[in-house]
Amino acid sequence: QVSIKSDDDQVVEGKGIGRKVIDKMLQTYSSELAGKDFAYDGEKCLFTVGPLPQNNFEFTVIMEETSARAVGGSPGHESPGPGDKKRVKRSHLPKQFVVGISYAARIPLRSVALALQGSDSDHAQDALRVLDIVLRQQQAKRGCLLVRQSFFSDDSRNLVDLTGGVSGCRGLHSSFRTTMNGLSLNMDVSTTMIVTPGPVVNFLLTNQNVRDVRDIDWPKAKRMLKNLRVKATHNNMEFKIIGLSDQPCSRQTFPMKVRSGSSEGQTVDITVEEYFKSKQVFLEKPYLPCLDVGKPKRPNYLPIELGNMISLQRYTKALSSQQRTTLVEKSRQKPQDRMRVVTDAVKSNRYDDDPIFSSCGIKIDSQLTRVEGRVLSAPMLVVGNSQDCVPFKGRWNYNNKKLFEPVRIERWAIVNFSARCDMSRISRELINCGRTKGIIIEGPYSLVDEDNQARRCAPIVRVERMFEKVKANLPGPPEFLLCVLPERKNCDIYGPWKKKNLHEMGIVTQCIVPSAKMNDQYFTNVLLKINAK
Repeated sequence: QVSIKSDDDQVVEGKGIGRKVIDKMLQTYSSELAGKDFAYDGEKCLFTVGPLPQNNFEFTVIMEETSARAVGGSPGHESPGPGDKKRVKRSHLPKQFVVGISYAARIPLRSVALALQGSDSDHAQDALRVLDIVLRQQQAKRGCLLVRQSFFSDDSRNLVDLTGGVSGCRGLHSSFRTTMNGLSLNMDVSTTMIVTPGPVVNFLLTNQNVRDVRDIDWPKAKRMLKNLRVKATHNNMEFKIIGLSDQPCSRQTFPMKVRSGSSEGQTVDITVEEYFKSKQVFLEKPYLPCLDVGKPKRPNYLPIELGNMISLQRYTKALSSQQRTTLVEKSRQKPQDRMRVVTDAVKSNRYDDDPIFSSCGIKIDSQLTRVEGRVLSAPMLVVGNSQDCVPFKGRWNYNNKKLFEPVRIERWAIVNFSARCDMSRISRELINCGRTKGIIIEGPYSLVDEDNQARRCAPIVRVERMFEKVKANLPGPPEFLLCVLPERKNCDIYGPWKKKNLHEMGIVTQCIVPSAKMNDQYFTNVLLKINAK
């Protein structure tokens, strides 16, 4: 078990700094630890192969790092005059940590072998978890983003633009599993969402779908940017955003000490723009607000045009319907491509060179596991009049064939959420196509168009208003409602409409989106769904 405390006796919670401290400890105190290699989970657990020389250790670790705030005269702090040099000097001092290590438990690796033989073992899952931690540690050292057992590298070729300042990032999942073939490495492709790296201004423009910075909704931008990390272009230092300044750079002031001869100097108010101009950094957009990258009671202002979004920052907010569709479409890979990506990753990761795996006697084959398989023939379908329908190239042709159990639809209606739609033609084509398939469809009771004013309302309101119109136009509850959605994918109305029909009203419904290819094949596919429902 590991505990990490700073020199002021505060527990260190951050995973990133924790890994750096443990790596530095291993480098500094390797002899005291008998040269053992560690598997560290980034939090409180640390594993070694075999025991350490003693059960308890306490080490002082000195990190030769400079704080992000040690910038000579960064806005929001005083510039390094005589009275400020102590602060700057203090920021450059090494950071000291106290690392405590205490024995917690012994996990025998043999428990995995016993589990594979069918014996009960209390430690098998613990042993597999340790091996998974070794996998995670490998990728952490390579600078990858870790999401449970998935990892994502900083490679622009793995990014997929989802619009709105969000990108899909392709990566890999890896974990150990017990299978019939023994201990196996399970690896597959994985995808997560990240903030698109690049200038903060560009991110806000795409996120809010506006073209001019003067159209940016700054309260919304403040909520979006909070807790994200940026790198300053003028000094390459990284900061965490806590908010935005109240005023633009040209008017936002902060106190700065100015040296006056041999005296201590005096404090004057200076604007952020003036400060950066004195440092030969000329702002192109001083009318924009600053990023606050300080602390709640001690702001530190960075002009927003000097900030770049750092790569591999997870985007955890909900995606829009269009973003979800794009993510699914662009993340899809052909089986051959997927296999190539996985096998290349196994080779590039060089698991056999890992000292912990070597100590455990674990070697991983670079080739995929081979299994015997067989190709099943497509099932034979029986259609109307007990005719056989033979598939051809993976498809069934329903031309001139009737359904095995066609239904009869009497009380139904068409509702139209689409501005451009000929409902009479849809009704006519559906009835004619249904007749050829054996489905008896009476004429619709009503063709219900949405009011123009309702199209500006929220999706739930639009659905409720449409149902009120349906009730007014039908003599009783309908057996079936055909819903024509607007001409775009994943319409916001779809979810509320389905919930209202299926969950609340118990009405069968089928949604369609008008297209140029509304031919016999199109209506046949729609009728197959309607008939089954």
